[in-house]
Amino acid sequence: MKHLKIRTLLCGLLFIGASTFAFAQTAAPTEAPATEATAPSNSLFTKVKQGGWAMYPLGILSMSAFALTIYNFIALRKKDFFDDAVANQLGDKLNTLDLQGATALCNEQPSPLTRIVSHGLDSVKGGHVDTELFRQRLEAGSSKELAKPFVVINYLSIIASIAPMVGLLGTVSGMVKAFDSIATVGMGQPEVLAGNISEALITTASGMLVGIPAMFFFFYFKNQYGNLVADMTMYLDDMHGDLVHGTRTKAPGSAAVAAPAQTSHLPQAPHDPRA
Repeated sequence: MKHLKIRTLLCGLLFIGASTFAFAQTAAPTEAPATEATAPSNSLFTKVKQGGWAMYPLGILSMSAFALTIYNFIALRKKDFFDDAVANQLGDKLNTLDLQGATALCNEQPSPLTRIVSHGLDSVKGGHVDTELFRQRLEAGSSKELAKPFVVINYLSIIASIAPMVGLLGTVSGMVKAFDSIATVGMGQPEVLAGNISEALITTASGMLVGIPAMFFFFYFKNQYGNLVADMTMYLDDMHGDLVHGTRTKAPGSAAVAAPAQTSHLPQAPHDPRA
């Protein structure tokens, strides 16, 4: 799993780097320029300058998406959510009604799973175990603990939605400048018109280059988060079942109560009126 995450991260960085490199390049001219001194620069920095004001917010969104991607690769790990050995120990303690030992284990091994179970164990008051209240507190604790990671994941979706819109806004701004140039100097200076149109196209491409990788990693982390939540929910259901089994097994006088209930329903012999 660790190597899979590293490979995915490298592929994503390679995709971003390749897209940026391709964006910085232009098609080879069909005819060689007259002199090398008059050839325009096609470097990435030049393209960013040609993009105008819209490149600044797009740059911030790009760095934010990169930082969130690295953070989610580090945060969405199985060991940071639950440990299989600790979950099995908690299940055994709940099955034997060792509630103090389960509480101590939750405090010694802090994780989202143990914090949820600890929240459920708070329902035990005065030695009385209410399994239904325990289940309800597990659900409430799950909603609180599992909502935090998805908030960070959801920021990638926001960036993926905003970046193309910022690029489109830069496109509109560039086209407005182009038509203003036509109205001012007419069609006699095409280089002025070309500069404004270039700004419009660069911002559109930059917005897509930021939004597409952000959307890809959003769905990737969303699926990974869903798998972690499904595994944790399975463990919590098992622990609730272990507690229910423990209360039924350890209930005092459960066998004595069950026996009279069974004999009370036996059919009685009919009363003989001649007796």
